[in-house]
Amino acid sequence: MPSGLYDHIDDQQLIEKVVHIWGNQVVAEVLEVDRGTITRWVKSGLLHNLRKFEREALILRLLPPPRLETQHAGLEHFRFIDLFAGIGGIRRSFEDVGGRCVFTSEWNDQAVRTYKANHFDDVDHVFNSDIRQITEAEGVSDRDLIDHIADQIPDHEVLLAGFPCQPFSIAGVSKKNSLGRAHGFDCKMQGTLFFDICKVLQAKRPAAFILENVKNLKSHNKGDTYRTILQALNDAGYDVPDPGVVDAAKYLPQHRERIVIVGFRRDLGIADGFSLQELEKPDHRPVLGEILDPAVPDKYTLTDKLWLYLQNYAKKHQAAGNGFGFGLVTPEQTNATRTLSARYYKDGSEILLSQGSQKNPRRLTPRECARLMGFDAPGEASFKIPVSDTQAYKQFGNSVAVPVFEAVAKLMAPRIMAGFENTDRVFHLPAATRACSPTQLRLMEKSSSYRAKVAG
Repeated sequence: MPSGLYDHIDDQQLIEKVVHIWGNQVVAEVLEVDRGTITRWVKSGLLHNLRKFEREALILRLLPPPRLETQHAGLEHFRFIDLFAGIGGIRRSFEDVGGRCVFTSEWNDQAVRTYKANHFDDVDHVFNSDIRQITEAEGVSDRDLIDHIADQIPDHEVLLAGFPCQPFSIAGVSKKNSLGRAHGFDCKMQGTLFFDICKVLQAKRPAAFILENVKNLKSHNKGDTYRTILQALNDAGYDVPDPGVVDAAKYLPQHRERIVIVGFRRDLGIADGFSLQELEKPDHRPVLGEILDPAVPDKYTLTDKLWLYLQNYAKKHQAAGNGFGFGLVTPEQTNATRTLSARYYKDGSEILLSQGSQKNPRRLTPRECARLMGFDAPGEASFKIPVSDTQAYKQFGNSVAVPVFEAVAKLMAPRIMAGFENTDRVFHLPAATRACSPTQLRLMEKSSSYRAKVAG
């Protein structure tokens, strides 16, 4: 790791940072002190400065370097922000084509731990926990909100957002219906977050954006939700030339269909001819056996009780004519698995690995899930997992298939760069020209009213 990357944080800040990501025990092991010492340092402050080798050990073993040297040297091709960032799957893809992240927003503290363990935060990077703290700021009127957002979020050329999918997913809608709860845009806590993206686009005017969500977004509420989204993006001044559903099975041994919405600022004239049909395909798509470890602990093997329950559950639904059941796979198979979901930690039922007739099947390990999602290549274990197995399963199940977005980033990159020729790297508009359209004002008023109802 190049020296000087973390010179902008002092010893106390360094201890607090690594403890937040890894916990007291791991930090104590790296420094070869007892856990109680780390607890005291966090609570009451360091009793002495860290020695040089101690500081270097923490940085080298527990903190990430930038993916590209140019990103730390200020020689990046473009800047981007990462909204609803999760563990940073989309960010990785845009860093690899020369982008530098200047702003991240993610509210889940466990996901933030994994994000910070794997993504370098430069001195000018801003981390935000909830984008609504900016887009729905208390005491700021709707007409002043655009300027407020523009002041709070750094300038950038690309906006990334994998906005929450639960209000639109098939499983999420079914669960909410069974509980009598709202879904889609009527889901007050998550469904309205798309409108917050629109506010950021209106305020900062980046050259391009990419949005990701579940396949069901396109058909939710008989297509009205999807049409509303495309209309709002059009009203914000963006062309969306070819939104579509992409299946990760072309890149990884997993079926994972997600809708990808790419947009370009209309006045830059860089959208013509863009199509997701032109995504570059890999020379080799790994098969399931390539991502598996040769030996794993017995704790990942299903208990007799759980395995019997899953078999009986499957028989019950098959008899009723339903398609519910477990997905049993083998190391030798070449076809893709079912979709890894955030509920995988419960029983692993969607992807159970056969261990032969004499032994119950097992779950994939979190490391194997990292490879199944493309965070690690087959045989690698470079992506850091500082959280529990349960949290890791949730995070990978909620994330994106990295190779898909690597292909999208490569396809977008030349058009992003073409935007520089028209704007001389100034992608935001002066305050006087950032007037809201009637549609944007209605969206803001709607979002504000939702927020007021929730608060009430």
